Amino acid sequence: MVRIIGILIGLFFSGWLLVSFGLGLKEYVTNPPVKPVEYAFHEEAKDVSFSTDGPLGKFDRQQLQRGFQVYKEVCAACHSLRLVAFRNLEDLGYNEDEVKAIAANWAIETPDIDPATGEMSTRPSLAADKFPKPFANDVAAGAANNNAIPPDLSLITKARGGGAPYIYSLLTGYQDPPADLPDASKPGPGLHYNPYFANLNLAMAPPITMDDQVSYSDGTKASVDQMAKDVSAFLIWTAEPKLEERHQAGWAVLAFLLIATILAYLSYRTIWADVKAEKKKKTADA
Repeated sequence: MVRIIGILIGLFFSGWLLVSFGLGLKEYVTNPPVKPVEYAFHEEAKDVSFSTDGPLGKFDRQQLQRGFQVYKEVCAACHSLRLVAFRNLEDLGYNEDEVKAIAANWAIETPDIDPATGEMSTRPSLAADKFPKPFANDVAAGAANNNAIPPDLSLITKARGGGAPYIYSLLTGYQDPPADLPDASKPGPGLHYNPYFANLNLAMAPPITMDDQVSYSDGTKASVDQMAKDVSAFLIWTAEPKLEERHQAGWAVLAFLLIATILAYLSYRTIWADVKAEKKKKTADA
């Protein structure tokens, strides 16, 4: 009896789920959900390539140094790199003395404690230090940026859908709102229209505004497009500094698997040939 009641209860709930699914499907077909107006104006990331693309991708050290310069002169006043240490810049091609000089002359000093008084203080950064935050805390960051807290850029190309192309598109995508943009979606005070941002309105003002905003030491023309691409490439490196090693390890694993597969196949052929020979011999003996 208990088993029959359990079966009936199970059938009841199964039937109820099927009815609910049918009603939901009917509602979806007859009254499809209306996408927000942002969908009509939002644009996907631009088609841009980087030297790190693909399984054979490698870092362009010259580009990484240019990108670091853009970060230093344009982005560092608002955005932190909390997971990157100054000494990591040696991977970009800077020597030890250059790294020490960069750290010591960094515009924002590293927080410290005065050993004489025990009070909070700051000191020039060392090569072993992480890049110091531009603001003491999120409250200070929001107060200085229209209540919008600038994100840390250490992992930004992994944290944002679209990766580096999205960052590049965002930096080069500021424009005037379209004439047919509904009033409710137009940027309010302190906001800026950018079709590559999810809700179209971005609190960050255009950081790269004109050509030659920085002066590249390698002679590269510092156009808006070039600076945006260089700093995007630099942020690929901050998010995955071991990318080249990962690519190399991947090819080594593939080579190992290929050789192992060939050896296994040859071993199989040899064993199978021996088995066939043994059977043939037994047949002949019989």
